[in-house]
Amino acid sequence: MIFIVVPFILFLDQLTKFIVTKELTVGQSIPFLEGILHFTLIHNRGAAFGILKGQVPFFILTSGIAVALIAINLKKNKRALYSLSLSLILAGALGNLIDRLFLGYVVDFIDFRIWPVFNIADSAITVGAILLGYSILKSKN
Repeated sequence: MIFIVVPFILFLDQLTKFIVTKELTVGQSIPFLEGILHFTLIHNRGAAFGILKGQVPFFILTSGIAVALIAINLKKNKRALYSLSLSLILAGALGNLIDRLFLGYVVDFIDFRIWPVFNIADSAITVGAILLGYSILKSKN
C-alpha cells in the first residue's frame, strides 16, 4: 500500500503546487466555484492555520522525526486500514516537508472561504488521521 499511496499523493501534491505557483501570484485568488471554492496562492511559513510562523527548522525536524516514526510503524503493521491511514499521513508530511526544505514555506492554495487555505498534503494528513483514529477504535472492539 505504501508504494502506491505515498508516491501518488506526493506526485499529486507537488504537481498541483507547481501549477498553482506558475499560474498565480502570492495572494491572488481565482474562483473555481464562485463563493464556494477558490484557488488562492498562499506561502505558509507556519504550521496549521499559520501558527508558529518562521519556525522552519523546528518544522523540518519534527516532520523528519514523524516521517521516520511512521515508516518504522508501517514496517511493523500489516492491517490494511491502519497502513492506508499511515501512508496518507506519511505522504502529506513528506509533501509539506519537501516545500519547507526547498522553499522555506509550504504552498497552500485550496480555499473554501470558510476555512484556512490548505493543500493536497494537508488533506492527506487529515484524511489519514481520521482513518487512523477509526482504525484504532475498530481494532479495540
